[in-house]
Amino acid sequence: MGLPDIAVKAQDSSSSKPSLSSGKRPVVARPIIVCAHNGFNYLDAGYAFLAGGGDTLDAALRVVKGPEDDPNDTSVGLGGIPNEEGVVELDACCMHGPTRRAGSVGGVRNIKNVSLVSKAVMDHTGHVMLVGEGAERFAVAVGFPRENLLTDHSRKIWLLWKEYHSSEDWWGPGLDDPRWQTPEVDSPDGSAPNGNGETKPHSQMMQERFRRLEERAADLGIAPELRSEAVYKVMFPPTGTIHCSALNEKGEISGCTTTSGLAYKLPGRLGDSPIIGAGCYTDQDVGSAGATGSGEENIKVAGAHTIVENMRHGMSPVDAGMDALKRIVRNYNGDMAKLRFVDMTYYILRKDGVYAGVSLWEGYSPTKPHKIAVHDGSRREEQTVAMFKGFSQDFPSAPKVPADVKKQFE
Repeated sequence: MGLPDIAVKAQDSSSSKPSLSSGKRPVVARPIIVCAHNGFNYLDAGYAFLAGGGDTLDAALRVVKGPEDDPNDTSVGLGGIPNEEGVVELDACCMHGPTRRAGSVGGVRNIKNVSLVSKAVMDHTGHVMLVGEGAERFAVAVGFPRENLLTDHSRKIWLLWKEYHSSEDWWGPGLDDPRWQTPEVDSPDGSAPNGNGETKPHSQMMQERFRRLEERAADLGIAPELRSEAVYKVMFPPTGTIHCSALNEKGEISGCTTTSGLAYKLPGRLGDSPIIGAGCYTDQDVGSAGATGSGEENIKVAGAHTIVENMRHGMSPVDAGMDALKRIVRNYNGDMAKLRFVDMTYYILRKDGVYAGVSLWEGYSPTKPHKIAVHDGSRREEQTVAMFKGFSQDFPSAPKVPADVKKQFE
């Protein structure tokens, strides 16, 4: 399959009135904050600090610290979904445009606000990256408290995965390995093997699995209103990240990314979030970009750096992001049987205030579209410009969830 033709409405980089990626209305150029949707509730505080003359990196960190502190946000910090051994490991990086510095930490245990630790690496060491036990010891040395990051709710989700999903883990072969085989998909009559030499409709199989998981979730003490979400996170292991870029009136710009990483990952796994140039990249002369989604795929295309360099050479934020997505598609030669297990969202902010959000797919499901959060004097969420129509499935994954079962998840 060849590469897709991308038809999007690009921004006019020469316009004196920057426009949204959708081209629908002008924006206030500066100051502005652009971040992942899970930072939406924390934008007001970050923007007030930025508009009041606060440093751009400190403003971005104020936004991402909110989800890190929230035990109900399982994507970052306290309450993050753990690795396959039940241990929460966190990653983060930051870049300060005005001074052209960077800091990063990876595989950190027992420290909640790793975004702030990445800044501490930048401020208090001659290094850029610290990982593992050394990063934890450094964090404690500069004043960060050790604490248990595994909440009771996340522990119960992990136990549910451990009992019912551990046979579909992150041991190889990986998606990009020639030995990898596409999971069973619906046959023309809507049926699938059940492992016993028999065939059952997928809807029946998925309903049975959902009921078993829901029953076990009840046994584990997961609250009734949280069981459907817990089952979904077992059946479709989530990624979890937040990126934020901030630009002030003077044209100073900074960015940061923080994550608890891929759910049930192998201990020690680092994704793109702590990698300068992959999960986050900021250049004071050009702009800033960050990512959420399939970390391994983003590392291979150095996504954030690629986007900023594209803008340096004249591409609009939308086109720069779409080019990075095309590189991911190219790595799989356009093979949709594999690309349906990949997803990526880029958050892009140019130095003049023009911004964009682009994604490989429209969202995780019709009720969970990919969005970016923006504050330029008004706080709002906007849907991304998607390369492919349709919705992704995280890998490893069960076959596509039938509509009647998906309603239960949503």
